Amino acid sequence: MADKQKSISWLPMTRRKMLGGLLVGAGTMLTGFKINSLGQRLTQKGKILLKGLPAIPKGLEVAVTMPLIEALHGRRARRFALGAEIPDGPLKFKSQHAPMPLSELEQMMVLTAASGNTGWFYLHPFNPNYVPNIPNYASAAGGRTFPSAAGFHTSEVFYTDDNGTYFLPTRDAQNLVKTDENGATDLNAYLQAHRSRIRKLSDKRMHIPPKPAHIEMHNPWCVNVPGSTLIIPVADLAQHHIAVLCYLVQNGACIFDDVHKNPVPGIEKFGSLVDVKNPYPLTYVEQLSLAEVTAELSTACYAGALMLQAMGLGGWMFDGITPMSVLGASGDPEMPGLGFRYDTDERWPLPNITGLPGVFEGFCPPHYKDMRAAVEAFVKRKFGAGGPFNPNTPGPYRENARVRGAGKVHSEEFKECVTTMAQYVFDRFGKFPGTVPSIFILTYLQAHHLDLEFYDKHFTAGAYLETHARHHELWHRS
Repeated sequence: MADKQKSISWLPMTRRKMLGGLLVGAGTMLTGFKINSLGQRLTQKGKILLKGLPAIPKGLEVAVTMPLIEALHGRRARRFALGAEIPDGPLKFKSQHAPMPLSELEQMMVLTAASGNTGWFYLHPFNPNYVPNIPNYASAAGGRTFPSAAGFHTSEVFYTDDNGTYFLPTRDAQNLVKTDENGATDLNAYLQAHRSRIRKLSDKRMHIPPKPAHIEMHNPWCVNVPGSTLIIPVADLAQHHIAVLCYLVQNGACIFDDVHKNPVPGIEKFGSLVDVKNPYPLTYVEQLSLAEVTAELSTACYAGALMLQAMGLGGWMFDGITPMSVLGASGDPEMPGLGFRYDTDERWPLPNITGLPGVFEGFCPPHYKDMRAAVEAFVKRKFGAGGPFNPNTPGPYRENARVRGAGKVHSEEFKECVTTMAQYVFDRFGKFPGTVPSIFILTYLQAHHLDLEFYDKHFTAGAYLETHARHHELWHRS
């Protein structure tokens, strides 16, 4: 990782200057709508805040001034990168340009958009059944650019480019947005804080063979091409499902095995905690967990896709690469993927992937001795050092220790109730969760430099934004 930790001369850009840029953008838009007096005031204020902006790429200034509505309306899948080729058909075209990788600044802007820490998670729940405590659902003290059900945040990001394959962990980052007494934040320091967390896993770009077993056949010409950065969010669905079982018990509920038509043995002992007479179906709860992590992964990619519009980069979010192949469970030596551990069992239709040892380990066996150990690890993440309900964890509250300490620590009876359900599932199905994967991926985000000549040849005006039209001028001319 020495090559990734070298200091980069990205010049500082304060939050105040970024705010100024946003105000300029707002002023321009409002003026365009003939709300002149308000528009002029915002523009003037924006210029004051932007005064003395350092000599950074002009494209960065444009990116932070782009109105959100323009990025939303302008979001499109733009697949044709520099160096790409469509060999046949009505859109036949061969790029006359060499592939061009993202600069380190461009790449970090996209990565932090898709998985950046955004400071403290502003936990402020209320439930009358918890008084005088607060609901203790969340698992992370820091927020990110995308939401997670109940603040569980169990996913992380991997990515690959021309120089290798990497892991960028941010789910347990507390607050990487450092501000001064005036509330100003140095963007360079923010990007460097994320950059220092990157772990290089390989010196090679992930290889995806152009075969239907690994990639949908409309994708090999455009996916993971030279010059591109392919971002791969991965969810620890086992940990997320432990969080969901905790959530059920926190609200007086439990599960029964609707696959085998029997209650969870021993659950009757916890009648003081949960309603054992009206349990939820196991399959319903596991599908709920799967849906929640799907939303988490997808919104991470969507946040990154909006950044592509602001920066004028090509790319798109999609799901056309086989998850088993990406994680490393295809069984094909030509496609080792990320090299995650997986197991097979005659009870399962597909291999079950559990984690990448020493990097991203699912909260289930074999990475934990049993489900009790996994539950204990999850409880430690919440209430231990750095957890959202540890009184010593810094935070945004005026009475920080009092608020954080108001999350009731899970009792031994509580942990035993959760473990009883989790261990039953593991023993009965041979894995955890029982009917959905332990590790899950679905959506990817690719970023690359766009070949505008393809769009100019085959499309009418409007196929790309002004940010795309001026990208090389704004980002790559000294």
